[in-house]
This record gives sequence, C-alpha cells and structure tokens, in this order.
Amino acid sequence: MDSFGDRLADAILSTGTPLCMGIDPHASMIPALFGDSSTPGSPQTLRAISDFSMACLAAAKGQVAAIKPQAAFFEAQGPEGVRILADLSRAAIAEGILVIMDAKRGDIGSTSTAYAAALIGHDAPFPSDALTVNPYLGLDTLEPFLERADACGAGLFILTRTSNPGAGTLQDLDVDGRPVYQHLAEALAPLAAARRGTSGWSSLGIVAGATWPEEAKTLRSLLPDAPFLVPGFGAQGAGASQALAGLNRQPEGWQGGLINSTRGLIFPKSAAGASSHAAWRDAVDDAVRASRGALANA
Repeated sequence: MDSFGDRLADAILSTGTPLCMGIDPHASMIPALFGDSSTPGSPQTLRAISDFSMACLAAAKGQVAAIKPQAAFFEAQGPEGVRILADLSRAAIAEGILVIMDAKRGDIGSTSTAYAAALIGHDAPFPSDALTVNPYLGLDTLEPFLERADACGAGLFILTRTSNPGAGTLQDLDVDGRPVYQHLAEALAPLAAARRGTSGWSSLGIVAGATWPEEAKTLRSLLPDAPFLVPGFGAQGAGASQALAGLNRQPEGWQGGLINSTRGLIFPKSAAGASSHAAWRDAVDDAVRASRGALANA
C-alpha cells in the first residue's frame, strides 16, 4: 500500500478538491425522514443514524477527498453505535474513500498501543486511513501511534493549533518567546520529514484550525511537508481563504491538507425539512458543490 501522504495527495488530485466531509450524526439534527432518532441507543435511533451516515457516504463518493467520522457521536449510542462506525468506515474504504478517524486519542504506554491497534489501519476493528491524536501528554505518547501507522501505511493528524475559541489558553502560552504550539510543531518536523512519500507529502500531519490563518502560515513554514487537517470551515465561521491559509496552491490545484466541513455539508438548512431522500440528497449535493467551488475559487 502506498503511504498515507501519497494516497492523500492522490485523493485530492483525483477528486479535484481538498474538501473533507465530517460525518457527525447528531441525533437531534438528523432529518425526520431518516426516522425517529430521539431515544439514545434505541433500535429506531440506531437505524436512523446508520441510514443517515450511509447516505452521507454516498453523497461523499467522488465529491470529497476524504470523510471524517467523529467517533464520539457513534460511541454515545452504545455498542451498536460503534458497530455502525465500524460499518461506515469499512464501507468507505471499500469504495476507495479515505477515512480520517476523528477520535483524538492520547495516553501513555500500553494504553496508546491499544488505542492504535483499535483505530489505525484498514485491518483495525475500527478501520481508518489516519487518526487524530492528542500530543499534549508528551511526545513519548506518540510512539505507539507512529509505530502502528508506519506498519500499515496509515497516517496521523496531531492536534497542534485547534479551532476552538479557548485553544490559546494552553497552546499560546509563551515559552522562551514563542507559543507552545510552535514548539510542538518544531518537535514534529523531523518526524514528518522522515515519513515523506514520493509525492513530497508526509504521512504525519497536524490539525490546524481554519479560524487561525496567520498561525497556519507560521505552521506551514515550520512543517513544509506535513498535511494539515483544517476544521472550522463553513458553519464554524471560517471562510475559504482562511481555511486554505496553510495549504499550497499548485498548478493542478490545492495540496497539503484537508479542509473539513461537517454541518455545512451534512446538515445544510435546505435539507432540514426535506420530505424525501431525493430532496435531502439534492440539498447535500448543492452544499458540497458550493463548498468545492468556494475552495477552488479562493
């Protein structure tokens, strides 16, 4: 299997966009046409979440470079909810769609090893092409994740400068005249360089929120070959030019990361009251086209 960095570059090129579809099945937001999703863990809610998630996957095929399931929304539904997550990931991989598992795991020693075995690689119980990882317990906590990812051609996206408003409370703390997130990026740079593929892009990337475009530019200078996973585009308030601040425009289009949109793609306002699956799909297709166009023209 090609390295994750190379597969990511190919996916962006083949779909013509760095757009990533987040699949976060908020039970309270799933349109009624998918069924009653008001009772956590009930057969009706589980069926609605499964049908909705698979419908999102169908809309994603060929139109986005990757999907990003948020594990928490599946875990909240209990054992059958995580079964849906595994089924969704397997279905995406079978369709040739990259799966970025958004689980933000981070722990020490054998616990990290267990998380990595569960969530990284196509043969994992919850299969993925890449996993989001929290490094703020220390860089030694990354070693089991790196070992597993290297062994199965997968990738990691390390939380570095996140999109939430309170991120700066810790990530901006001054250490020797520079913020913590920059020190983290510098420490990740040799790890990323060592995992650079033939495309020039590494299998070790970072999470860099779209709401911090100037910081993204600094991060790109520190991590020239690391792909960025960029949340915050669309419903979270960042425009296309902000979201793309850390990516590279090449003759064939944007490269160097994924621009994630979740609510803007799977919960567009025009889809909320859809009376049929066809009408819902039309609304989602329109939202995907609009986001693709905004990124292409930024």
